[in-house]
Amino acid sequence: MRFKSARIKEFKRFTNLTVQCVPETARLILLIGPNGCGKSSFLDALSLWYEQNTTPGSSWDEEYHLKTSPHQFDLTGDDVRPLVDVQLDFHNLLPNDRMKRIGMVRVRSAYRNDTEFQMKARPPQLNSPHPPERLEPLIDNDAMVGFNYEILARLAFRDLFDEAQGSTTFAEYQEKSLKVVREPLSRLFPDLTLDGFDDPLGYGTFRFTKGESHGFSFKNLSSGEKAAFDLILDLAVRRNYFNDAVFCIDDPEAHLNARLQSELLSVLYGLVSESCQLIMATHSIGMMRRARDIEREHPGAVVFLDFSERDFDKLQIIEPTPPSRVFWQRAYDVALDDLAALVVPERVVICEGEPKNQHGGENYSHDARCYERIFSDEFPETQFIPGGNASQVANDERGIAYALGILTQGATVIKVIDRDARSPDEAAELMQRGIRVLSRRNLESYLFDDEVLRALALSVDKADNFDELLAEKGRIIGHRTGDAPDDLKPASGEIYNACKSTLELANPGNNTRRFMRDTLAPLVKPGMAVYDELRRDILE
Repeated sequence: MRFKSARIKEFKRFTNLTVQCVPETARLILLIGPNGCGKSSFLDALSLWYEQNTTPGSSWDEEYHLKTSPHQFDLTGDDVRPLVDVQLDFHNLLPNDRMKRIGMVRVRSAYRNDTEFQMKARPPQLNSPHPPERLEPLIDNDAMVGFNYEILARLAFRDLFDEAQGSTTFAEYQEKSLKVVREPLSRLFPDLTLDGFDDPLGYGTFRFTKGESHGFSFKNLSSGEKAAFDLILDLAVRRNYFNDAVFCIDDPEAHLNARLQSELLSVLYGLVSESCQLIMATHSIGMMRRARDIEREHPGAVVFLDFSERDFDKLQIIEPTPPSRVFWQRAYDVALDDLAALVVPERVVICEGEPKNQHGGENYSHDARCYERIFSDEFPETQFIPGGNASQVANDERGIAYALGILTQGATVIKVIDRDARSPDEAAELMQRGIRVLSRRNLESYLFDDEVLRALALSVDKADNFDELLAEKGRIIGHRTGDAPDDLKPASGEIYNACKSTLELANPGNNTRRFMRDTLAPLVKPGMAVYDELRRDILE
């Protein structure tokens, strides 16, 4: 089962929300954004839709589910509250029979808390591994370890007393049934071993070994160990029964340190079958980065839905978000606050330009900001920073490369300067010193390239005007006899004005440099010759 889209009206945080364009290939969906942005409300909507489409009765709570006050009447006393509407679409056809939909969606709350359990002295109602109780709101306590224990206990007795099972012993059953839990648990906690479970008619619980402590009870695990074991057990128990389902988890990283968070995502992703889907609401940078790695290995398998910086009192449409540099900076700000600026990128490129200070003016970090717009999608872990003029960058006169080498261990530091009028021998000598030199004179020579101008004309639906623009560009360059023919920087202002007039641009930017940063740089995309040349010059 794969989620496709949702339309949610007048529900909790949302006046009118549409989530759309989730591809069928997505096995993992991450909901991201700060606290209070609507991630849990979205999972609550999935849970409500599932309950209304599967089970009789309802856990509907006006105070909890309804966006507006439950007491709104007009002067005549008529109820004027808007109607709640939650509609989901899946890439798969839904069964017509309500009973066959049971297990199609599984939502785990962020408030998972089963600190201690003992097998209840009652026969478990376990015709399926789905909780018999009605679904609860995501703010309620979610205690499922004991319920999953009862499932395993019941299955054990069924196997032991089923004549078709022949000589199955309790020890053999434990080894077979707990293997799928034991192995992923050991990936997270190598020193922790799941021994098995006790007699369910006695003190029924799970037993563990850690170091010299043998056979201790589940209640003696740390909060992080309990949290991870809970989620692993839940997916492991249900994977054979709900093999075409959407599993939703709110804050899976709760109680776990950053190193374990990324590994937990890998474990949970591995437990979900190919036909299923995993939706998780998270603040964890470790989980996001691991999800990015999974997407690189399996393109199309991971989708990010960003709920941040949205006014849900108005119509909102959320579509999958590519993990660009802006995406990661926002995620770091949410997760790390003031420490976000200290997060080390994989690669730092020092280029020409002035930083944001009294000397930089409006066009501070111009080259760096252009490069970031160009490369943020393909290289989100690359940070571009200004280092002064070409000589200051090449000779590290401001000590930026030296400082970064100390502070950003493990990150690659690259210095890149314009070609300007340097001869091939000069450029070769600089590159031997580890300084990368653009193959063209300057950034203007790339951004005002014919290929980029053609993309500009297409973007404003003025393809028929492109030849006229090209002729005007040629005329401008031809009249500037004192400039080198491949140097577009002196002519950039006139070409900018020609673009505005010829293509009738409405809001291109107030000056040439704003035009380069805001309008031209985003047009340079992978697959374009000018993009490939810049990538070779700087990043390869």
